[in-house]
Amino acid sequence: MSDLSFLNEPIILASASPRRKELLEKAGFSVEVHPLDVDESYPSDLPITEVALYIARKKAEAARVELSQDRVILTADSVVILDNEILGKPRDKEEATEMLRNLSGQNHLVMTGVCLIRGTETVCIDVTTEVLFEELSDEEINYYISYYQPYDKAGAYGIQDWIGWCKVRSIKGSYANVMGLPVHEVYQAVKKGF
Repeated sequence: MSDLSFLNEPIILASASPRRKELLEKAGFSVEVHPLDVDESYPSDLPITEVALYIARKKAEAARVELSQDRVILTADSVVILDNEILGKPRDKEEATEMLRNLSGQNHLVMTGVCLIRGTETVCIDVTTEVLFEELSDEEINYYISYYQPYDKAGAYGIQDWIGWCKVRSIKGSYANVMGLPVHEVYQAVKKGF
């Protein structure tokens, strides 16, 4: 049996995120998508840095009940944090514009919580990446929103889009994490058989 035989066993991705599916496939995994409808609320007194992992755990518990027990199931949640506030997905152009203006010239954090479950076993991973934006002009913000429609992205941007190539000055940590999944950490956990 090959040392990479674990790549032949499909991972069940309990998420509708096309980016997470793409990232797993680029890492060599076979992926089956089974999105779950899970309440993503969290206690108001929960420290902001624990929100992503808290929601990933909620998704994992729902997945354990609804999906196959003998396969690897992956759940995840990502949050963008600026000045101790979570920036969710923008509802409209006005909210996207406001988020990008706030991110302009600033450092912010992208945190992803991931849970891998198989049967009764669960392994959870929490990864943080720091992202620094260049200053964004109103023209650049309007261009980005008009052409890339970032309404399905936390913080109103995708690092893999134009804005990531042209306006992100630096990142400290995992690039894939900013896209929505810390692939290195997931690969290592699955390889070890968690």
